[in-house]
Amino acid sequence: MSHPLKAGPVPRGRGARSNRSGRFEAFERESFDDGWDLEGEEPAQIATTVQPMKSRTIIARNTSPDVGFDRSINPYRGCSHGCIYCYARPAHAYLGLSPGLDFESRLFFKPEAGKLLAAELSRKGYKPGVIHIGGDTDPYQPDEKRLGVTREVLETLQQFRHPFSIITKSALILRDLDLLGEMGRAGLARAAVSITSLDRKLARSMEPRAATPERRLEAVRRLSEAGVPTVVMFAPSIPGLNDHEMEAVLQRSAEAGAVGAGYVALRLPLEIKELFEEWLATDHPDRAARVMSLVRQMRGGAAYQSAWGKRMTGEGPVAEAMRQRFKLAKRRFGLDQPLPPLDLGQFAPPRPDSAQLQLF
Repeated sequence: MSHPLKAGPVPRGRGARSNRSGRFEAFERESFDDGWDLEGEEPAQIATTVQPMKSRTIIARNTSPDVGFDRSINPYRGCSHGCIYCYARPAHAYLGLSPGLDFESRLFFKPEAGKLLAAELSRKGYKPGVIHIGGDTDPYQPDEKRLGVTREVLETLQQFRHPFSIITKSALILRDLDLLGEMGRAGLARAAVSITSLDRKLARSMEPRAATPERRLEAVRRLSEAGVPTVVMFAPSIPGLNDHEMEAVLQRSAEAGAVGAGYVALRLPLEIKELFEEWLATDHPDRAARVMSLVRQMRGGAAYQSAWGKRMTGEGPVAEAMRQRFKLAKRRFGLDQPLPPLDLGQFAPPRPDSAQLQLF
């Protein structure tokens, strides 16, 4: 690694092991070990702050051929789940904050998300397309329980009969089963649940504040029973760390009612590389060198490739073996059938005398 580890005890309940500076900051902060740590010192506790952020729009657009949607909604910036591998971490640098501990402890939410969405969907000439919720940070992180931003977004989409997909690794999604079930049965909603490991210890290490594997499987089961087509995402697949669980995760998910599956090979863009290496060195020192060697074998000798067509799956023998295993497992467990398209034809803005448009 190019930087030493953070001095002192590992922060309790956090994924990142340091709060190194973002790439846009004029000065670089870096902790170091001076040898004076006290034996048995209590792990540091870091409080989470959540602040409102002003937004003029709520729907983000993209033209990437690597993702299956062209528009998305992210009710939050930053995520207290603390997943060490999260590809959204570098975005915190745009706020002058660290992609490390700041990303999972200094959060922002969009308090007018439902109102902004209603305004955008009501614009003359708006053409519906599937909106993906949570493509960047999780829409059901813990503070959603009291803030209800994602709930407001779903209620607005229901009022407009607008199709959407949503992804999470939180069992909190079951709070909104009334909305999701109705929309799912009407062909207007689809869910994805991210399950990266069935090993509680590994899951706690990689995703310290996310739901346990068992609760995620329960979410798959209850969503499916409610009529919501549900996909499992094995993402990221990390060679030498969790990739051996691919088949088991897909099997358990299929048994719970999942109808499809996807995977993404580990991505380490920008600051994530050093954060991930720090985490490996503290949590999995016996496998750190092996994991990074396999990652580089998938990425042409580098830690990451940003080229479209390669960034999600990598290349070379290690990546190809991963791809083939996933393909065979999908077929074996009946997760390889195409999903029916979501229905764009039901989109209809509420009538002017409805409660929705009385907001304007």
